Amino acid sequence: MSPQLTLQTPLELPPTEVPGYLEQLWTKDQPSSQGAHTFCLLVWQPAWVEQQLVRTGRLNGPITGVQREEVITAARQMVIDGDLPLSMSPLTSSVSDAISNLPGEHQSEDLRGQHIDAAVSALRPRRLITLAPSLDRNHPLETLVAAYCPLPEEGGGTAACGDVVVLRGGHDALTQGLSILQPLLPEDLPSWVWWNGSLDEAPELLEQLTIRPRRLILDSAMGNPTHCLNLLRDRIAGGQSVNDLNWLRLRSWRETLAMVFDPPQRRNALGHVVQLDIDVETAHPVQGLLLAAWIADRLNWTLSSRQSETDGSITALFKRADSEPVKLRVAPVSMGQPSIHPGQIVGLRLICQPEGLPAACVILCAESGGCMRLEAGGMANMELIEEVVPVQHSPVEADVARLLEGGHDTTNPLLAAAAPLAAKLIQ
Repeated sequence: MSPQLTLQTPLELPPTEVPGYLEQLWTKDQPSSQGAHTFCLLVWQPAWVEQQLVRTGRLNGPITGVQREEVITAARQMVIDGDLPLSMSPLTSSVSDAISNLPGEHQSEDLRGQHIDAAVSALRPRRLITLAPSLDRNHPLETLVAAYCPLPEEGGGTAACGDVVVLRGGHDALTQGLSILQPLLPEDLPSWVWWNGSLDEAPELLEQLTIRPRRLILDSAMGNPTHCLNLLRDRIAGGQSVNDLNWLRLRSWRETLAMVFDPPQRRNALGHVVQLDIDVETAHPVQGLLLAAWIADRLNWTLSSRQSETDGSITALFKRADSEPVKLRVAPVSMGQPSIHPGQIVGLRLICQPEGLPAACVILCAESGGCMRLEAGGMANMELIEEVVPVQHSPVEADVARLLEGGHDTTNPLLAAAAPLAAKLIQ
């Protein structure tokens, strides 16, 4: 399904008039409908790489904020043309910073907040509010409002079931415009905040937007790894409902590993793990650390020590429930065409040495990479079990829709247990 535009041309209004206009929309202009009684979604959508690509003429507009294939392709080409490391993920702030040094003043229509992914619109949100920061930090605040509902072929009717609000402008202008948000978020509906950008940027805005009881959707793959894990840990500890897209992408790894040890003859081996190695794309170890923390928590390991190595890897020593040691290593691996999500896992090796039985080596690897690197190192005398993990490559908007559809008002308990330990591993 392709993204959809709003049903009408957005109306630009002064910020102070937006709440009154929306109230009139549902009580006067749409007397047969009071709006969908579902949820509100507030989105921080900078799309810095897309904005810079359009400005320099490397990408044709309009600007949508959607991670479409044209944006990814142009960003990968910029990595090559800018002589950046080929292992660099294409939608990161490093790529955006590199493009910002290039000349260009191309203009294009900005449709952020109006270009709504079908996976999200199918859930019929009551209100979509998009904060669209401009490259020009002095850009004045613009507020746009439009009625919205799914297209008829997507199951929509003739009456608008929701509305769209877009706040566009420079950083300072957006900060000043936050005062209109509270009356736009009905207290009787759950409100989600999707921080669709790096967790390093605009920390004051992040703090103001994500106040409880708003539910937070973030991506711990975007930003400084230590900051990402500390923020994840602190928000969970503060009792906020946190949904991490990076954790969501770990689902197939967790399920495949669980299936490997599902046969009764292998379950006993889980109590005799001696070594765990995880390879991740480049030097962003967050996803690898989250998976390691999940394994450690499920098997009741306790952390004894950790260390950062000169090659960029992180090593740690755990103690099993029987006080025997377990070695962990999370190591970066250079990839010629990395994922758009930094630090995705490419392989895992888990070695078990049950008493009186042959040692076993479990190797999981992604479809995009082989297992040969993890097969090295004395595997000949062990039972070798290899599985290819079916890694999903769904658009980020589809992942967000999955979280919204679940509607949970608490953090996933497995993530809540893994995040604090992962944060310890990166300190």
